[in-house]
Amino acid sequence: MKTEDLVKKALNIRRNIVEMIYTASSGHPGGALSCADLLACLYFSEMNINPENPKDENRDRFVLSKGHASSALYATLAEKGFFPKEDLKGFRNINSILQGHPDSKKIPGVDMSTGSLGQGLSAANGMAIAGKLDNKDYRVYCLMGDGEIEEGQIWEAAMTASHYKLDNLCAIVDYNNLQIDGKITEVMNSVPIDEKFKSFGFNVININGNDIDEILSAFAKARKAKDRPTAIIAKTVKGRGVSFMENQAGWHGKAPKKEEYEMAIQELR
Repeated sequence: MKTEDLVKKALNIRRNIVEMIYTASSGHPGGALSCADLLACLYFSEMNINPENPKDENRDRFVLSKGHASSALYATLAEKGFFPKEDLKGFRNINSILQGHPDSKKIPGVDMSTGSLGQGLSAANGMAIAGKLDNKDYRVYCLMGDGEIEEGQIWEAAMTASHYKLDNLCAIVDYNNLQIDGKITEVMNSVPIDEKFKSFGFNVININGNDIDEILSAFAKARKAKDRPTAIIAKTVKGRGVSFMENQAGWHGKAPKKEEYEMAIQELR
């Protein structure tokens, strides 16, 4: 897809995120909106996937380690055609497959059930190692939150990915500098994130994670890296696309009220 087409896909994803969370009266809009551009590029340009054959053994894999941003993944999967967009209205409804966190047993296109933070990169490692052992050429992508990488298991997984030279693995950090309790630099400072991944043996790429062209360029560079995994540190804006949500930690896990919802949808048109 051309850049302008991917921008439109990201806009559709953001609009559906807001619709879903408003309808459900719960969810996590801030971190879902910040990663919409990354998901648009992954699913509509980068990844080898087929909605008509979601379990194709040769497909690329994606792990949403920050599982609370499920609305972003669901909106992307529906946009791609893995299930009807009508299903998005059931988000977080007890009778819907689209629960608060992704479920790989029930939702087409979900490769890993996630929600307990810090565990996604370990699962992605397993997929990447399996690909190596089976002589498959698929790639594995894992999207983490910058607050999430305060979890020690992330760094154990980073050490493992480097040790096994998983050049078929691409870790992405949604670096919006905000978590539920405030700035990551104040809650548990992990900066400089890029230097930490470099010290663990990763090929590191810093980008603006809300710029389509920079995202596409980073994925192209990641594919060329050999004998080591890649970490893309994607600097994003929490709540991106909705002015009153941008850079506000209070919108980490709060649904908009009717007036706020209408304002947000108007901006996303």
